[in-house]
Amino acid sequence: MTFYQTSDEFNPETLSDWVAPDCHGLNFFEADPSLQDLLFHYMDAPLRDHMTPHYERLGELAGNDLDDWSRQADRHSPTLHQRDPRGRDEDWVEFHGSYRKMEQVAFGDFGLHAMSNRDGVLGWEGKVPPIAKYVFQYLFGQSEFGQLCPISATESSAMLISRYASEETKELLLGRMMTQDMSEILKGGQFMTEKTGGSDVSNIALQAKNDDGVWKLYGEKWFCSCVDADVVLLLARPEGAPDGNPGLGLFALPRTLESGKRNNYRIVRLKNKMGSNSMASGEIIFDGATVYPLGEVGACANRGLKMMMDQVNMSRLSHGVRAAAMMRRCLNEALAVSGSRRAFGGKLIHKPLLRRQLMKLMVPTEQALSMYMYTAKMYEKGNDGDEHAAKVTRILTPLLKYRTARDNVRVATGAMEVRGGNGYIEDWVNPRLVRDSHLGVLWEGTSNINALDVVTRAVAKSRAHEDLGEAITGLIENESNLPGQYAGQLKGLVDQSVAFVDNVAKDGRETLARKASNALYHTVTASLMATEGAKLGASGRDASRLLLSRMVIDRKLGQENPFSMEPGKFDEDATSALLDGGPVSLEQATEILSK
Repeated sequence: MTFYQTSDEFNPETLSDWVAPDCHGLNFFEADPSLQDLLFHYMDAPLRDHMTPHYERLGELAGNDLDDWSRQADRHSPTLHQRDPRGRDEDWVEFHGSYRKMEQVAFGDFGLHAMSNRDGVLGWEGKVPPIAKYVFQYLFGQSEFGQLCPISATESSAMLISRYASEETKELLLGRMMTQDMSEILKGGQFMTEKTGGSDVSNIALQAKNDDGVWKLYGEKWFCSCVDADVVLLLARPEGAPDGNPGLGLFALPRTLESGKRNNYRIVRLKNKMGSNSMASGEIIFDGATVYPLGEVGACANRGLKMMMDQVNMSRLSHGVRAAAMMRRCLNEALAVSGSRRAFGGKLIHKPLLRRQLMKLMVPTEQALSMYMYTAKMYEKGNDGDEHAAKVTRILTPLLKYRTARDNVRVATGAMEVRGGNGYIEDWVNPRLVRDSHLGVLWEGTSNINALDVVTRAVAKSRAHEDLGEAITGLIENESNLPGQYAGQLKGLVDQSVAFVDNVAKDGRETLARKASNALYHTVTASLMATEGAKLGASGRDASRLLLSRMVIDRKLGQENPFSMEPGKFDEDATSALLDGGPVSLEQATEILSK
């Protein structure tokens, strides 16, 4: 898909033609050849053939109606009403009509919240595999970021309830959490953060008391996304339970009791957030709210945090998908501008320095796509009982969340700069992309938390880096279409990055946790893109990911000489192949790779 404007569409006498367009109006699936190619790499034919028409349908919505609704919902933030018209303290949140239309698409039409929890969504015989589900989120997220939070929260909450709740609680909640009937659906939320701590949940003070066999909550939650959720999962400390993580229990909180009455908690106020303005976040006070325990809770038998951690892999993977989606939209916006905007005697796309800047947007965008797709495959295998894949997933999810969240901020800012002054104006999508991109470095753990999780837990405790190194080395060795010398270089980098993160963990060097995580992420993504490009090229498809792989090594792993006056023949030819349109053959990629 080219974003270039043909010459006969440009009239220099019409001043508005000098203003570059955006991507609105495109089909975001059809405009993404990288995604289409990777579907052939990661999906089997029956699944791909079944889902492709649905991807095309959502891609069309994402580039048109969904894009319009998202902009409108961003401009018209939710409003909290503390009382009903008769003066009763039954607070409710009013959303713009565009937000409700997006809910209909996500929950009602496509069942994004349900497809991994029950059979039959979109006509698929069983549960939709993660690799297929996350493509829907990837397409949806290119227009609307905020609503992916309640989608993910509903999905993961239903998963935890199905695993750990009593049969009575499942009967009460689960069916309606997985329905696509918007008049019946119970949407989910997860309220974790308190004033005493965000990532450090050991300080949670919300108290749960057993009142004649009924558990009730007393206290506050400080930052509650999806504040209007119908079913909320939260951690609380049962009366008499010990301090710290061991004393936490996991509970499900219904917004409405079986009697039809509003449960005993209040939304105190909505947060005035920097981004994700379409979705309501707020503060909650509990005054004897009725909750249902998940698993055994009490003074001595609390496993709430351990149960809650079951959803962390899913949530961090979802955040990586969101970052990949936003980066794709940012890259496409930058290509639309540079392929259309004329300045200094020609199109921006032909200006050498801007071409280099475009590659700085393209490389992390393609890294994120490969990383989330591979992680989704490992996640599926791990859920099916493959212990090796489960350990690989254990280290990939914090790696994915850590690096993509940070890259998203830089890519969004870079795309805004390509558009120039208009990129700072709210008429265009760029300001919202910049605002929303910063959310990723906070949700599900900051950069430090995720990097430390990689080093101090996934590596030091689980030894998951050994499984990851073995898995990636196996991919390289089993891809016969990779040039031998390049395959050897990749294997050497895998060995080095695995050894480095191991040494950092053994020596307890927390200050190097981010450096080690960066090295591992870039090595893994370079290897994935190399094997993907080689296999796709051998089958007659686009081999350009081989070139992107080399760019990761040169630019991200310090192989490029910072004092060289020449960009190198490889960089120049690879940039031309990647920006000038059309697929790259395996022979062409191999030739450029050798330079």
